[in-house]
Amino acid sequence: MYVFLGLSVVVSVFPLYYMFVIASAGATAVTSIPPRLYPGTQFFDIAAKVFDTVPFFASLINSVFVSLTIAVVSAIMCAMAGFAFAKLQFPGRNLLFLIVLLTMTVPAQLSVIPQYLIVSGLGWVDTLQAIIVPGLASAFGIFWMRQHMATTVSDELIQSARLDGANSWQLFWAIAFPVVRPAAFVLGLITFTSVWNDFMWPFIVLKSPELFTVQIALKQLQANRTIDVALAMGGSFLATLPLLVVFFFVGRRMVSGIMDGAFKG
Repeated sequence: MYVFLGLSVVVSVFPLYYMFVIASAGATAVTSIPPRLYPGTQFFDIAAKVFDTVPFFASLINSVFVSLTIAVVSAIMCAMAGFAFAKLQFPGRNLLFLIVLLTMTVPAQLSVIPQYLIVSGLGWVDTLQAIIVPGLASAFGIFWMRQHMATTVSDELIQSARLDGANSWQLFWAIAFPVVRPAAFVLGLITFTSVWNDFMWPFIVLKSPELFTVQIALKQLQANRTIDVALAMGGSFLATLPLLVVFFFVGRRMVSGIMDGAFKG
């Protein structure tokens, strides 16, 4: 088992390591025979070239702001919707939840045109809110939080709080949300990663270089007919570092949050 896990780690980490090798050894490492498997000494020079070629630092700040905003707000909003579907009784609850689930079967590419028309009608094209607002809730997030609410929040506790005079907002914020906070944290982390790596929608709605997210900035490194592979790999490695730092510090909490929802019933 440990041998299998070790091989899995090597296979998973090797592309990132090889990206660093190319970014530190130069473009010649791509065509070298046998393949070069050890880093060079040019990484900081190539990294400086990345920052000189595109507004990479501003793009990192934009990505952090957009991803963090969507992750936090989406986790709370999806938790609120999940609480409503799991613990509140209202007409059409099951039908509405079914509609939410059905939206998960629609490819994201099919929603691009109507979503762009809405954003354009609101005058949000080439603004960060064009990325933030459409991502503030998701069908997967609502489903995720609804399942956790249904399995971890006791109906008897909700009924007791209602008898004590608690309203729906107090039930959610003071009773239900503290119980499912680990699940909301996991959802926020998944959302953060997804938004950070998103390319298609920001590429469609953003036009100004100062508003680019990090994935659009990486595209600008490959805008010429001839691609500087070392430059592109250097930018890609720099764009991946923030995610590695995040998972290094919160990875264990993410796993515990997932397992917590898997075994509570």
